Amino acid sequence: MTRSPLKTSRTIRQGELELASEAFGDPRHRPVLLIMGAMASMLWWPDEFCRKSSNGGRYVIRYDNRDTGLSTTYDPGKPGYTSADMIDDAVRVLDGYGLPAAHIVGMSMGGAIAQSVALAYPERVLSLTAISTSPVGMDTSHLPPATQAYRDHSAQAGEVDWSEREQAIRSMVEEMRVLASPTHSFDETSARKFVERDFDRAKSFASVTNHFLLERGRERRGRLSDLLVPLLVIHGTADPLFPIEHGEALAQAVAGAKLVRLGGGGHELNEAHWPQIIDAIIGTPEATLKL
Repeated sequence: MTRSPLKTSRTIRQGELELASEAFGDPRHRPVLLIMGAMASMLWWPDEFCRKSSNGGRYVIRYDNRDTGLSTTYDPGKPGYTSADMIDDAVRVLDGYGLPAAHIVGMSMGGAIAQSVALAYPERVLSLTAISTSPVGMDTSHLPPATQAYRDHSAQAGEVDWSEREQAIRSMVEEMRVLASPTHSFDETSARKFVERDFDRAKSFASVTNHFLLERGRERRGRLSDLLVPLLVIHGTADPLFPIEHGEALAQAVAGAKLVRLGGGGHELNEAHWPQIIDAIIGTPEATLKL
């Protein structure tokens, strides 16, 4: 009988900053750091997804970005940090686990953070996987915008009182519906249970909207064409937030990059695509760095 990989928790502290994290699997295995997107705690990397990934011989670490979950939060509308700080946070987590480098996997805004980590700290990155995101440091004005349905939803979200539990949960469930794959049925009951858990766990759920107010700060970005680590791009063909052309543009910008298209996939980690996603991540070659 195969035992489920162990899950452990750790809080990374630096001064007044706290970053909550969890790790799955054997720490002797190759490490994978998961970075989630805007308004999303580490729970948006589902437990079972992390366990299945660790079953592939990986030590999988996820963490709460600032203003999500159990990590440090700031008053809504007053983020005490920049996007550059969120890039450095990924390295802080690696340091907190004593890891010189890891396979970095980011989704949506987390994909942008992951790209920036690879450009700013190539020595800390064994490989880069960008899921459902857009290229950083490039002119993307020629790429298709989000769908009208998503833009309509986003406009309505501006009227939500994010400190009011029912309003926030209802808006997040609708967000999940709009972002979901059109080829798979949407399970509203499960979605609501998940968002309720995420809301109730958070120190200040209303603070998640700070992610849309961030200044760039002192970001150290090179050019994607100069990326020094293997790049895997994973993108749904029906992504309503970043249409597939964004993933294609990212893959085309980096020599040797691999693009995995998720047929009918939306802007989500749909369980039907987990095997394809996990196999692609585990099969990605790593940079010639020493651990």
